[in-house]
Amino acid sequence: MIPKTIIEKQIADLSSTLKPINEQMHAWAEKSIFLKWGVLSRGKFHCLECAHCWKPESQSKSCDKFIKCAACGGKLKMQGYNQVHFREMEYFAVLDICQGYQLVRIICSHKHMKKNVVPTYSHKEVMQHWINPKGEVRTMSLSTNVFSPAYDAWQYYSSLEIRPKDFQNSPKYRINPYKVHPHMKVLPILKRNGFKTSVYDIAPQILFTALLRDSFAETILKAKQTSLLAYYLQSSHQKIIRNWQAVKVCLKNNYNITDYSIWEDYITLLQWFKKDLNCPAFVCPENLNEAHNKLVTKKRELQRKKYLLKMRAEILQAQESYVEEKKQFFGLCFTNENITIKVLENVQDFLEEGDTLHHCIFTNEYFKKKDSLLFSAQIDNKPMETIEVSLSKMKVAQCRGMKNSKSKHHKIILNLMKKNLYQIRTRMKKGKPAKC
Repeated sequence: MIPKTIIEKQIADLSSTLKPINEQMHAWAEKSIFLKWGVLSRGKFHCLECAHCWKPESQSKSCDKFIKCAACGGKLKMQGYNQVHFREMEYFAVLDICQGYQLVRIICSHKHMKKNVVPTYSHKEVMQHWINPKGEVRTMSLSTNVFSPAYDAWQYYSSLEIRPKDFQNSPKYRINPYKVHPHMKVLPILKRNGFKTSVYDIAPQILFTALLRDSFAETILKAKQTSLLAYYLQSSHQKIIRNWQAVKVCLKNNYNITDYSIWEDYITLLQWFKKDLNCPAFVCPENLNEAHNKLVTKKRELQRKKYLLKMRAEILQAQESYVEEKKQFFGLCFTNENITIKVLENVQDFLEEGDTLHHCIFTNEYFKKKDSLLFSAQIDNKPMETIEVSLSKMKVAQCRGMKNSKSKHHKIILNLMKKNLYQIRTRMKKGKPAKC
């Protein structure tokens, strides 16, 4: 993109005056940002760092994910496959100041490895983020291959060009370098807003823009809640802002949130129950999961009571239709020792059966299925399994117990039901009720 505005032209001119990344920085990156690799080939270990090779002491060693090089002493991560050439790519960043701008320079480094050869490296600056004291950022970057599925398929022969303002929405903008060079220069205002020496595994350009224009991010960083800051910058800002009063209580009480998504759900539950979000006892529970699950259970019970009140009229109405369709089967009952199988005669029984065995006999409205007849297999009046019989095919469609699994009496129940299918067929012909 050709620079058009005054700011774009200024940034392009300043970029051309920057000194190239020096060899000392490249040497630091080669030692700091890459893993050390090893490979097993033809019964020998090959260190891809120092080119040493040796035979394993035992066969079991070849299955290890990490081994120690016998020559350089490096901890080698084993390659999962054997080939001739190996390559690793990683990013690092250099922080600098230029004419009042906070500059974040992103360098893409490649490590080229081969068995019995010392690795070689190549480095290329692929992006520059120019951030003014107001937190406004403009980016210069290399071009990428538009036909590649990877968003960072850089065209290394291209030159750095100014990118549009909406480049911040691109995944390339959010590239997080593996490490930042320790010799960093930052704007004084960033130090005033809480930045010291670490970016806390957050992309520097995202951290700096947030600290310069977002008071919420500044407050969280100064409270030393760095994991919360990372979550805030990587997730939807609105969630934290919406619960900001509760967040301030956590910051004030030095409460570390162990699971942010669970905590946000927990705060939503507190709001639903109209609890005081200024109270640390509510907002900062000792056991977050336990407190969350307790409120979930309580809410479900309340919702269930409201649901049952609403469903009562519908159950009564459904009962009339159910009786009209299935009344000729009422009274069917089969027994075998301590097992009793009887037809479900009320829609309310469907609800209770589903609640007891935790399946969908009621929620999926099996009482409305004209071709199905439902039975409850019980021991001492406690439901063990629910049986669905297809009236058109006159066979057991399904027989399910707790959470749709089979009970230990499944075979006995199934055999008892199959032996008495003829009684259902008789009812279909005669339409006469019978007693157990």
